[in-house]
Amino acid sequence: MLSGWAPSPAGAQEPAAQRVEPARRWYKGNTHTHTLNSDGDSTPDDVVRWYREHGYHFIVLTDHNFLTSVEALQALHGADDRFLVVRGEEVTDKFGDQSVHVNGLNLGERVPPQGGSSVLDVVQRNVDAVRKAGGIPHVNHPNFRWSISTEELQLVRNNRLLEIFNGHPMVNNVGGGGVPGLEQVWDAILSSGALLYGIAVDDAHVFKDPGNPAVAGPGRGWVVVRATRLEPGALMDALERGDFYASTGVELSEVETTTDRIRVDVRPTSYSKYRIQFIGRKGQVLQESLEPSATYTFRGDEGYVRARVLESNGHMAWVQPVVVARLRPGYGAASGCESSVILALGFGMVGTLVHVRRRPVANSKPQETRTH
Repeated sequence: MLSGWAPSPAGAQEPAAQRVEPARRWYKGNTHTHTLNSDGDSTPDDVVRWYREHGYHFIVLTDHNFLTSVEALQALHGADDRFLVVRGEEVTDKFGDQSVHVNGLNLGERVPPQGGSSVLDVVQRNVDAVRKAGGIPHVNHPNFRWSISTEELQLVRNNRLLEIFNGHPMVNNVGGGGVPGLEQVWDAILSSGALLYGIAVDDAHVFKDPGNPAVAGPGRGWVVVRATRLEPGALMDALERGDFYASTGVELSEVETTTDRIRVDVRPTSYSKYRIQFIGRKGQVLQESLEPSATYTFRGDEGYVRARVLESNGHMAWVQPVVVARLRPGYGAASGCESSVILALGFGMVGTLVHVRRRPVANSKPQETRTH
């Protein structure tokens, strides 16, 4: 488990044994898709069958303002630790001509559109309503009809997930006309100090016209979640703590974050080449590798670090950000050492990771301490 603890007080004893965490596995899933219960072209059974037959481990059905029952679908298609159907809803609202869509994952009850006095108010009220219904919210395709600005997204509270890729052909993922693309929006929000995780979805509506790029077909974007088991609670917990990556076709074999570095390993294909980029504040590329495995060591002044993998045929993967900050200088001087303390928060971490580099002050003995 990527968890850590703040430095112990001077003289405190470390625990004799660390808690043993259950092993975690990667589970591929989609959190945004539609059926005949709203504006899709296929029955829930056909939709679920498509994802099961195409190698997914879970699917969340998110019809517009409709909570599709999944019990019978799970009984028919589900299998322990192999495939899971999760119920959800795309809460579909608006303010004037602006479209505001917020997904609710693993909801306990249907959430009606909440309305509001502004675009931001509509987003916030629907996010809060999803939380109240026991679900996990994520804000959908903010550039659809150019509806939700970066400045508005920066002010949304109590939300951890934002679509940075949506497979629908009319949602303007890359921006245009002076409006930033969704990855630029993500970097702006992260640079403002908020911690937000980026997801990829296919937003599928059309299953009966395979291969047509002009329609909203399945299989275009997904998340791969690292969880202890394939069940709704474990998956939602992993999404909320950022223990997943998003992809449009790149598969990762491992992502590891420690107290002082992040490592990304691609599972390469024989026909592709890759670039792994580590990105920090304001979207700055901090480091780039042309190998299928790369490691970045935190300096402490990046603000955050996330990774992006670009594949030679146009596919991508996005690794979730770790917030990185250097704490006050001189930390620990009273004990004979001045310390450079790097605090990291994000990508699957429970609590914080703190890496402490200590250098001796006058007449003190050199030492290095890592707390994790």
